[in-house]
Amino acid sequence: MSAAMPGHDASTDEEHSRPAGVDDATVEALGELSKALETIHRVRGHLYSAHQLVGGADLTLDRVVELLRHAGHDEIAERVERELLGRNVLPGRWTFQIMEEFDDGYYAAFQEVERHARDKLAGGRRHIYEAEMKERRRTHGMPGHEATPQE
Repeated sequence: MSAAMPGHDASTDEEHSRPAGVDDATVEALGELSKALETIHRVRGHLYSAHQLVGGADLTLDRVVELLRHAGHDEIAERVERELLGRNVLPGRWTFQIMEEFDDGYYAAFQEVERHARDKLAGGRRHIYEAEMKERRRTHGMPGHEATPQE
């Protein structure tokens, strides 16, 4: 296990401090794992956006069918109603089913692996890499550069 580089293990507060014996490579690896999890959180948000957008589009089709019928375009209205209204976006799935599978499968597994790694390697502490980076990059004593809200 390599020792931390001088000045690299200082942190903003105790909650984000590197536990004794944790080396730079481990802190960096946990930082990258955290970054990857943050990306998956964003993916989840995008999937929920898609879920809501598809649902909204499907509900809009009711108005489309109504307007087409009112304009005398029954054949097109029937096609929209028959082929699009309530259609699965993937075989056998509406978007809520995709969300449930994602949340219960990949998303839950990713969170659990990240949590396990943190617990096992860093006593459960989060964002050690970022806290050390903040401590290195901030200007001590300068307004807006406080280590914590209490400082």
